[in-house]
Amino acid sequence: MSAALRLGLFAAALALVFVASAVAGGAVGPEPKDEPAEGHGDEAGHAETGGAHGADAHEVRGLASAQDGLRLVVADPELQRGREQRLAFRIVDEQSATVRHFDVEHTKRMHVIVARRDLTGFQHLHPTQRADGTWTVPVTLRDAGSYRVFADFSTNGAASTLAGDLTVDGPVRWRALPEPASTASVDGLKVTLARRGQALDFAVTRGGRPVAIRDYLGAKGHLVALREGDLAYLHVHPDERRLSFMAEFPAAGAYRLFLQFKTDDGRLHTAAFTQEVGR
Repeated sequence: MSAALRLGLFAAALALVFVASAVAGGAVGPEPKDEPAEGHGDEAGHAETGGAHGADAHEVRGLASAQDGLRLVVADPELQRGREQRLAFRIVDEQSATVRHFDVEHTKRMHVIVARRDLTGFQHLHPTQRADGTWTVPVTLRDAGSYRVFADFSTNGAASTLAGDLTVDGPVRWRALPEPASTASVDGLKVTLARRGQALDFAVTRGGRPVAIRDYLGAKGHLVALREGDLAYLHVHPDERRLSFMAEFPAAGAYRLFLQFKTDDGRLHTAAFTQEVGR
């Protein structure tokens, strides 16, 4: 598929998503603003508890700001381009009470993913929690446009991914999704993807030689998949010994895969791939 045709299809899908989001937003109701609060929680010393991202990793998530009695409330969804600002949000229950207690998943109690709607500008962030339950994290969005923010967490053993929109004012230049490829270059490394059924196997080399991978957040790596158009979210993790993932894609379409891993020098790398999934 040509880049021009793909860009046209993306624009059409984006328009449909905006209409659907407006309808969903009306059903959920207005989101209250956060009140400023001092203090924060300490995530240090928590041990990984195991599992919510395992059994539910293949479910489609991140399509709504509210689900299963929980809701994402972003304090200020309008951000300035190119400036570091604090993104603040809360998770509230059906009575609009702020949820304060979260399970530790992969060494953290909250994972935040931010990506522009054309699947550029990917960031994986780990916020801190204030005494009032508000989560905050510094973020810099360098390009204008509409972004999707995902709060990925677990409460009482149940995994959730809630999502909302962020906007950055300025002239917008949408980018077409790159064509599917089995290799990606990042930070002088070559990352190769081999797909066998539901298994996604990655190999990292430098100059043709394998590169040792160290654990990142209690695993060999993290993989986030976002579907082009509606940005349906999948978050899966590898086995204990290698960068191999089991990922059951829920529907046909184009997906952008964001693989994160650490090398022995402690540096975190992010490699991105486009995958076409048929049915």
